[in-house]
Amino acid sequence: MLEQLEVSCVTIDLPFRLNHVHCFVAKGENGWTIMDAGLNNSVTDTSWKPILEKHEINHIIISHYHPDHYGYAGRLQELTGADVSMTETDKNTALVLWGKGFSDSLRKNYYKCGIPTDMADSMAGNEAGFISQVSPHPRVSNYLKNGDKILFGKYEYEVLDAPGHSNGLICLFNREKRVLFSTDHILPKITPNISYHFHGEKNPLNKFLQSLDKFKRLEAEYVIPSHGKPFTNANARINEIIDHHEERLSKLHEILRTPTTVYEACQNLFGKAFNPHEMRFAIGETIAHLEYLLKKGECEKEELQGTYIYRR
Repeated sequence: MLEQLEVSCVTIDLPFRLNHVHCFVAKGENGWTIMDAGLNNSVTDTSWKPILEKHEINHIIISHYHPDHYGYAGRLQELTGADVSMTETDKNTALVLWGKGFSDSLRKNYYKCGIPTDMADSMAGNEAGFISQVSPHPRVSNYLKNGDKILFGKYEYEVLDAPGHSNGLICLFNREKRVLFSTDHILPKITPNISYHFHGEKNPLNKFLQSLDKFKRLEAEYVIPSHGKPFTNANARINEIIDHHEERLSKLHEILRTPTTVYEACQNLFGKAFNPHEMRFAIGETIAHLEYLLKKGECEKEELQGTYIYRR
């Protein structure tokens, strides 16, 4: 299908349990366009080298600020001189997240979640460890907005806001063929991580679920994700993802019969040990679900002796 769309996939290895990211390259308005970039490391550099030797890249689209999509964008821009487009929301988030002092703030928030000190310190350090893999930051010349049109390969695509996984995440949709580049919004085998980040959006899970409802109206027939294989029938997968979150909320609602810290709720939800990198996602997702229930009036939150406690 990608060949029919005149789009090439560049799969880049990642050093995580989620071990790859799909980036894409195709003809654009005035040359070649890349969508997403990978981490800034030697593996990514090697992956892009033959592409850059073959094509003159004049445009780079970044779907969102996460390191596996955004990290190499600045280096790509240095190598190609290309313009970079992404949402203003996620560009600003990237500058905050990997700016001075954020890891110290993050560490303090982790303490308030009841996370043991050693683990909280490791988690904050893990976040800060991405600074080198997202530097240099790209100079963004165009801020993408919902409804913008982009020629990518054979067809024109509409930019669609898709908040949740990040508040400024975007997807590309071609209405003629009902093809969706879903980036990290809709994935075939795993559910996108929906995390609360102690900055920005206060209820990311609500934003995500609302966005999924809007995407159902697209009735996308062919979905090209950033992780995993392309698949058909977007709405069937959207329903599965919604069901997953409803099950998690129901389980959390039962957990909150006993007053609990975020860390305790996380352990009860996931029931397994995580390394610091994975724990960041598990804690972020736990808080996103807790805050969703809080905003719906289905639980209460207070701070006792420097630790957040949630209860029914």
